[in-house]
Amino acid sequence: MSRRILPLLIALLSLLWLSPAASDELPTPTGEVLLTISGDIARPNVGDEARFDREMLEAIAPTEVRTRTPWHADDGRYEGPLLRKVLAAAGVRSEQVWVRALNDYEAEIPLAELEEYDVILAMRRNGSPMQIREFGPLFVLYPFDDHPELLNETVRFRSVWHVVHIHAP
Repeated sequence: MSRRILPLLIALLSLLWLSPAASDELPTPTGEVLLTISGDIARPNVGDEARFDREMLEAIAPTEVRTRTPWHADDGRYEGPLLRKVLAAAGVRSEQVWVRALNDYEAEIPLAELEEYDVILAMRRNGSPMQIREFGPLFVLYPFDDHPELLNETVRFRSVWHVVHIHAP
């Protein structure tokens, strides 16, 4: 096998291994669990839940969004997986999800909205992991600057920070 093809083949196989579409099984987290998804899901990895650590989340459709938010004075560069891809990795089968924060605040988000907009589960802001005091470790972030129509009360309530749990009824 050519020396040029071997690294390419290894990279491709690595991507397939990390992709939830490559297997019906979701790997078990090895680090601290940041997110638990429960309810009507097809790919649980711990009991009847899908649990994700930082490494697992970072491997899913990494996306960058540059935007201002209603809660920050300046614009920021946010990084994290597309929320629709995280839900797909767990095999969510419902038409909406309930997102819950550390303080038990909950918001309902229709999956159709996640298909229409590139909503991310932000894990980093300006290159640094988001800490709890800075809306982290996970923050449902809409691309506000790209879509001014998102600057409304409904979407602000759906922009949950301190996310720990998602339930698919």
